[in-house]
Amino acid sequence: MSGPEDLLGKLIKNLVARTSGWTVLAIALILYPGVGLLLPVLLGMSKVFLIEFNTVGVVLAMVLGMGWLDAQLIASERRRLLEWTSNLRLLDSTEFEWLVGEMFRREGWTVQETGRSDGPDGNIDLVLVRDGQRSVVQCKRWNSWVVGVDEIRNFAGTLMREKLSAKSGIYVTLSSFGKQARAEANVLGIELIDSDALLARIERVRRAEPCSSCEKPMVLAHSIHGWWLRCVSTGCNGKRNLSREPGRALDLLLES
Repeated sequence: MSGPEDLLGKLIKNLVARTSGWTVLAIALILYPGVGLLLPVLLGMSKVFLIEFNTVGVVLAMVLGMGWLDAQLIASERRRLLEWTSNLRLLDSTEFEWLVGEMFRREGWTVQETGRSDGPDGNIDLVLVRDGQRSVVQCKRWNSWVVGVDEIRNFAGTLMREKLSAKSGIYVTLSSFGKQARAEANVLGIELIDSDALLARIERVRRAEPCSSCEKPMVLAHSIHGWWLRCVSTGCNGKRNLSREPGRALDLLLES
């Protein structure tokens, strides 16, 4: 059973995920001066209660502010992963889910990450909502193992549990799908995204700086000579030295 701390954490996480920074700031200001100062004064409370309410107001405002800052840092990390990762196989499972989630965000979906690194996730890593449509995503950062028919059937069972049609399911992997798995998914209507399809979709939503030679997105790199952009397209040696543009390198590192 969830304790009060878990419930508060979930409440703050949901709040900062659905509101703007200005709204969070306004709520924080209401919590501290309103709950911490104005309310006990208006109610004519003693100094003891004034101090207690003041402490509660400060703590709640700080927790809310820290929750918002944490959400912004995570969102920035997701964007950085999608823009600059040239080898998806170097990502861990959590980073892979973040990257896939960011890809769907740029395709117009509202995304909720539900995968857990400390326990079972119920075969659901992402929940997507767009134009009233709800879909769920299972992410498998497998490199060597082909996704088999059993995994597809298990995912279909998850969709039934969630009272969703099979067409609402999306299965994403860095590997590939076996022949039987593809046939089963085709019959059920589950969308499959293998490594090639995933890379193609990521390229369509990336906003990284294009190569001057081939127009493909370049990636940020670092050497003993400083920061530079390099093209990773096969056969292209395009690059751009950023040693004289430290501000541009910083912008790319912090790009939002």
